[in-house]
Amino acid sequence: MANKRILKKQIKYACGDLAGECVLATYYVDGIDVDKMQEIVFDIAELQTKTLKRVTFSYDKVAKDFETRQQYSIARAKYFKQAYNALRSEFDKSVLDIVKSMNEQLPQAQKDANKKALN
Repeated sequence: MANKRILKKQIKYACGDLAGECVLATYYVDGIDVDKMQEIVFDIAELQTKTLKRVTFSYDKVAKDFETRQQYSIARAKYFKQAYNALRSEFDKSVLDIVKSMNEQLPQAQKDANKKALN
């Protein structure tokens, strides 16, 4: 991870793209339940808000808790790596759930047309 600012932008872009796909689908795909798609957009907004709040956290120990500064740096780096991996994993799982919900809203005719276009 480069820094928190870039991570936050990436989260916003991903959620914005998902919400945009939902909005486009409601306008251009016949037979989609608009109310269900709106619920999915709200879920995306909630995911974005929740994830952005979790991006900022701090290490609960100080350098004086370790014998050397190097041990502190190693432990701190390990902590942040684990925390960001957990954040990313949870975000990815939530995105997959949302995409699954989006795909469930597509009518079968559209699903068949999509499969045919890929082959």
